[in-house]
Amino acid sequence: MDKKDTKDSLKIAGQQYHTDDYERQDDLSSSLAQTHEQVSDAYFEGEINGTIDNTDDGKEIEIPRKGYE
Repeated sequence: MDKKDTKDSLKIAGQQYHTDDYERQDDLSSSLAQTHEQVSDAYFEGEINGTIDNTDDGKEIEIPRKGYE
């Protein structure tokens, strides 16, 4: 691996989620935003196929699996 590849790899590996990743157009930022949203949904609901329960009408609502719009 040459020095350029090493520097690029370190740059990618060190990148963290930022709220403005939702507006960025590069693959890494949009992937970080999508992953952050999935983890946030799973954390708040407690499982990967979670639903929003305890609604006013007693129905369970599935959490949509789409990106930020």
